Amino acid sequence: MELFSQKMDRNELILKDELKLLLHLCQSADDMAIARAAICRYHAENRNFAYGEFKFGPLFVRLCYELGLESLAAATLTDENMRGFFCEATSFNITMDMLFTKGSFENALVVLRTMREHGVPFNKDTLTLATAICYKMNTAESYRICTALMEEAPSKGHATQRHAYCFAVAFALRQSDMEKAQLLYAQIMNTDSRLCQNLKVLILAMSGAVDDAISILSAATLDKSSPFVRKPEFSQEVVDLLRLRTEGGPHMITVERIVTHLERADQVTQQTLDAMLCHTPTGKRKPSLVMDVRKTSQRTLKSLQSNLLSE
Repeated sequence: MELFSQKMDRNELILKDELKLLLHLCQSADDMAIARAAICRYHAENRNFAYGEFKFGPLFVRLCYELGLESLAAATLTDENMRGFFCEATSFNITMDMLFTKGSFENALVVLRTMREHGVPFNKDTLTLATAICYKMNTAESYRICTALMEEAPSKGHATQRHAYCFAVAFALRQSDMEKAQLLYAQIMNTDSRLCQNLKVLILAMSGAVDDAISILSAATLDKSSPFVRKPEFSQEVVDLLRLRTEGGPHMITVERIVTHLERADQVTQQTLDAMLCHTPTGKRKPSLVMDVRKTSQRTLKSLQSNLLSE
């Protein structure tokens, strides 16, 4: 790393293979500062040439992710002098994900705008991140952006994930735009998930279709599926809203009875709708054999041996 720094000081030409090696050797924030200067220099020297199949952007951004340097990644992607270097969606998506996780939603929106301005095509993950960022910002402007993105997605051939629809529906409900919420929900192909069911009850309760909301909760109390299958769950805030909307009316006793039944069956969770929306599934991981446990890092070549492995 020191030798490369000296090469930079001497203003020598940076070769592609040298830059690859440098990025693979980065292990600290100081190393990444050198790497950023190197890719800026490399891009300036090769702006008019194709880089080939190898993409430096995702590697640089993943290093920022690993080292917790989301601000460095965002600053580099939005640097106008770097236009054309980050030419694929992956770099922007990872950076927006970092910023979203750290609660830096305004900066994440700047990265999204830069991606659009630089003509980098969106993919399904981009749209999900964009709706999540807009939902978290919860402003009139971010709602306009979210709505526009969802409306233009089909015409531009962007695949839309169910979770993107869920963020957009929840945002429309926050903005009391019932018509938009219902329209977006109707476009979800598979609504069997816990999140979708909670959103459906919320839409029905807020739109005054109390009978239909009660029907969904009632069906959940009659679920006779295997004890090994997770039963439908509803957020406390969702059932509380239904209670509020039926208070003092003809449905109040029915709702109270059904909700009490669900609570006793542990089918009412304290997890908020916001927490459900922002939950990241861990996914299924294949069990690995003891003999297949990796002992060294593929990037740093340092030992990964832990006390647990040695016991």
